[in-house]
Amino acid sequence: MFRLCCCCFSGDNSNNDERRPLLDPRRSEVSGAESARLSRSSAHSDAQTVRRIGRLVMRRVCVPELDQRFLEMAETFNKQQEGFEAMARHIRNLQKSCDCAHDDTLAFAQCLGKIREEQEPRYQVSLKMKGYDFFLSAVPVWSEGTGEGKPLPPRLQRAQNELKGASDSSKITISKGTTLQELIGWLLRSHDKMAEQVKKAAETFQEQGRLSENLEENMREVRRAKELSQGYRQQAAAVLTEAAQIAGAHL
Repeated sequence: MFRLCCCCFSGDNSNNDERRPLLDPRRSEVSGAESARLSRSSAHSDAQTVRRIGRLVMRRVCVPELDQRFLEMAETFNKQQEGFEAMARHIRNLQKSCDCAHDDTLAFAQCLGKIREEQEPRYQVSLKMKGYDFFLSAVPVWSEGTGEGKPLPPRLQRAQNELKGASDSSKITISKGTTLQELIGWLLRSHDKMAEQVKKAAETFQEQGRLSENLEENMREVRRAKELSQGYRQQAAAVLTEAAQIAGAHL
């Protein structure tokens, strides 16, 4: 829950509350290379920290309705980003454990081929799909009376866990992306109207300048979120499409 800023400020510290992000910075899973790519300059140290790791920062504009809109959008984007990072992490773990050449992509068909070859004498391994859920099926091929009830080998169990994690997080990435596009669309369409609301909310010319600057910074973050979110959705959709192709299913 965020605290509304009052409109009575004076001196050099008058804009501290307005400039404090609506969301507190938190650590992210983004790699160093990706973090550097996502970073942008900012006068506020907290905002700099968050941008370096790719998370979204919103500044207060002191119009309750608009602050709530920006907060909701930021929270939705950050959840989508967390989902995407989790999906990528699960697939990278699978690629690493299978020693698959991935060329910085999230493809995993080669990994499943290696798992099948490795487990073929003992397990019938296949990727199954139910709705938008995909999972690794491992049916034991035992001689009668031998090995029944035996737990899966650790390597195979790990592969099942990573693929389940990738499936769950890909759905989060896509569903949050759908919600996010609606929120972003409203904010972009309402830019001029919001600017007028922010001007009316300010009691002094100096305050008007600060709040208008905060609004423009928020809109830059909205546009950044739109671009990143579309990329996350596309990659999550590609993962689902590959899973469907491997499983012989139709999305």
